[in-house]
Amino acid sequence: MAATGSEKQGGDGVKSFYVSTPIYYVNDAPHLGHAYTTVAGDVLTRWHRQRGEKVWYLTGTDEHGQKIMRTAEANDVTPQAWCDKLVEEAWKPLWEHLNIANDDFIRTTEKRHTDRVQEFVQDLYDKDQIYKGGYEGPYCVGCEEYKLPGDLIESEDGTKLCPIHKKPVELLKEENYFFKLSEYGPKLLEFYAANPGFIQPESARNEVVNFVTQGLQDLSISRSTFDWGVPVPWDEKHVIYVWVDALLNYATAVGYGANQEKFDETFPANVHLVGKDILRFHAVIWPAMLMAQGLPVPGRIAANGWLMVGGEKMSKSNLTGIKPQDLTSHFGVDAYRWYFLRAIAFGSDGSFSWEDFSARYTSELANDYGNLASRVAAMVGKYFGGALPEATAAGDAESAVQEGLAKAVDTADRKIGEELDFQGGILAIFEFVKQVNGYITEQEPWKVAKDESPEGQARLATILYTAAESLRGVAVLLNSVMPDTSQKLWESLGAEASLGALADQRVQDAGDWGRLPVGTTVTKGAVLFPRLEEKPA
Repeated sequence: MAATGSEKQGGDGVKSFYVSTPIYYVNDAPHLGHAYTTVAGDVLTRWHRQRGEKVWYLTGTDEHGQKIMRTAEANDVTPQAWCDKLVEEAWKPLWEHLNIANDDFIRTTEKRHTDRVQEFVQDLYDKDQIYKGGYEGPYCVGCEEYKLPGDLIESEDGTKLCPIHKKPVELLKEENYFFKLSEYGPKLLEFYAANPGFIQPESARNEVVNFVTQGLQDLSISRSTFDWGVPVPWDEKHVIYVWVDALLNYATAVGYGANQEKFDETFPANVHLVGKDILRFHAVIWPAMLMAQGLPVPGRIAANGWLMVGGEKMSKSNLTGIKPQDLTSHFGVDAYRWYFLRAIAFGSDGSFSWEDFSARYTSELANDYGNLASRVAAMVGKYFGGALPEATAAGDAESAVQEGLAKAVDTADRKIGEELDFQGGILAIFEFVKQVNGYITEQEPWKVAKDESPEGQARLATILYTAAESLRGVAVLLNSVMPDTSQKLWESLGAEASLGALADQRVQDAGDWGRLPVGTTVTKGAVLFPRLEEKPA
């Protein structure tokens, strides 16, 4: 049985926590669906970095195939020129705009990738895992996939359509090379049974298991009717099937066949984040290819749901592709990063609406979180000249807040770091924010401040220290989700000067009470979440 990503260690004994997004098809500019997956991966890897772990985060672009070729032709440019333009003017700038901290960006037209793809496929051919044959069947250019007849849907006039793109499939007949995928059905089923967490969520796992149980067909791994792709090394009249080419990026980007030390320290991925429409490629074809080469299988394939607009999957082909910049220009980048992971359970479909985003922004970010930070800083400034006072009169109310922070840390660390339940982790943090707001409302420090006795002032100091120390923990916990906002809060609390860089604070230790030193200078900075202007026309 192949090793999983959680078992294999690198040459130095420490394997990187390796996360990948799909490599995105560059037939057009990125939309919210692409950004959703990429932000999720960024939050996950930032979280593990803040645990103090060694991390590697990979994203990139898939640049071969018939769809790219046709799109380039329609725009009267070469496929390479089309890819170069989209990558440099749309994809990379968006990831920078959204504060994505990826460690690498792989393009499948790069020589570091194409050379290794040829070597991998040649190796399979030499091992008698690939043979020559012919194939005829319905093909969706949008999916770059031969479809089974049972997968198709019919239009009103009886035309067979791809169920994802709602466009007619093409009947193709060509001479191809085939990978003996059918031989790996029993091995895959054995692996799924031994590793029940390999495919998530459970509904996705059940779909894959049922699909493989019905029997696998050998996989066409080449195309011979066009030439935009990686040439088959032993027969250059063929190009390697775009999905075989694309899947190998997860290996070529981390040194497969070129840098053994890097490969050993990184591969396989701990988590492949994928859209559910490409689940079978990652949960069936990819592990079978790795098994054929004797390479370890990934730790987890996590399929996120679709973002829906008007009941349709968000995509350019369905004319529902919304630019992330349309939202970040109104709500801000941090709120954008927070909203989709907060509003949608990862792994489930979710509907986006401007109204829902506005309501959550105002209620949870501006009112609950932003207002709390502003009020605490203002009161420390007003009553103690901006110097954080010492807590000397703590009681049951303060103990409850301390316990609330410890609980939020434990829950968020488990849900975000281990279970990929981003929504659950964020909710746990914001439940604590609500608890702190409730604590301040109940303790009424503005009334306590009127008691100028030593006991009254000690009580006031304790309330405000408790609130500020709570915000210290919140800044650490939300740093992976909203890094810019967390940094502003961190500096407002004086923590940068007294505790050091926010990135160096460990999330698992965020609940250790009393870290913020007495006497730290607390300042009221800019409003974390400004009041929203009216929705743009």
